[in-house]
Amino acid sequence: MIGIVSYGFYIPKYRVTVDEIGSMWGKNPSEISASLNVIEKTVPAQDEDTLSMAYEASSMALGENIVPKKDIGVVYVGSETHPYAVNPTSTILAEFLGITGEYLASDTQFACKAATGAIISAQGLIASGFTKNALVVGSDRATGKPHDALEYTAASASVSLLLGQTNVAVEIVDALSFSSDTPDFWRREGIRYPSHGGRFTGKPSYFHHVYSASKKLLDKNKLHPQDFAHCIFHMPNGKFPQVVSGMLGFTKEQTSQSLVVSLLGNSYTASALMGLVHVLDIAKPNDLIFMASFGSGAGSDAFVLKVTPEIVNVRKSLSTAMENKEYINYATYIKQMGLI
Repeated sequence: MIGIVSYGFYIPKYRVTVDEIGSMWGKNPSEISASLNVIEKTVPAQDEDTLSMAYEASSMALGENIVPKKDIGVVYVGSETHPYAVNPTSTILAEFLGITGEYLASDTQFACKAATGAIISAQGLIASGFTKNALVVGSDRATGKPHDALEYTAASASVSLLLGQTNVAVEIVDALSFSSDTPDFWRREGIRYPSHGGRFTGKPSYFHHVYSASKKLLDKNKLHPQDFAHCIFHMPNGKFPQVVSGMLGFTKEQTSQSLVVSLLGNSYTASALMGLVHVLDIAKPNDLIFMASFGSGAGSDAFVLKVTPEIVNVRKSLSTAMENKEYINYATYIKQMGLI
């Protein structure tokens, strides 16, 4: 059995509402909220970045020496917003955490699925005997160009997963990836803001890849939507995951616990993982959980997960953390994001 031994998360306390952003640009806030199913999003402080958030999440995951640091032989950090273009986030994070010497460090990129792809790689390295444990982090300080559609949803957060074979709380039963060259979202080196293909990001990108990866994994394992207690899909907004959930035959009840996007926004590589840790707030031993991420460019990683009795020993409360928030206005938002 290989899976999640422990996990941690970090969300900034600051929030800006969709109403506040829409009002700034003379838009009808209620129409925007209704179209996106997003009410507000997280905003990092001026001194918070992908690395600092990854450290907070990982410190929670590792807790009080939950495993010896020498047994963590892999550190992966998936992100679209690494602090440096050249200088790994993963080695700095490992140093801060006290992981030194003999370990494999790597920064991964694949838009919003950079971390879930790393989970599959880490699982293979554990299975091969390369390492006893692996730390996989999804962390982003995401932003969109002012007055662009992304501005309403691009948010910040971090999730850290400690993977291993001992005291597994969430087993990775199986995983499957589906990919193609579909450039729906991109940012060239040195360009500050990402570009996207508008409506092109929907049917040929998000829906095609998430549906394909999910359907193929369900068929491979001879499983059906009704076999699962919960399902989680990448959340670029509040509507897409509900649509693809229905396409696959999952119910609204199975999806509801994961939909943190309405109050946190789209934290890119942390997005699907934030949905997972919110599900783990209430998941019970032996529950099956389905999860599918999405990364523009494009691809999806789908997972069948099974909760074990160990969950009671490592469970944290994302719901409680979400209640700690402070609202800011648009001027403060663009200042903290470094947009002025």
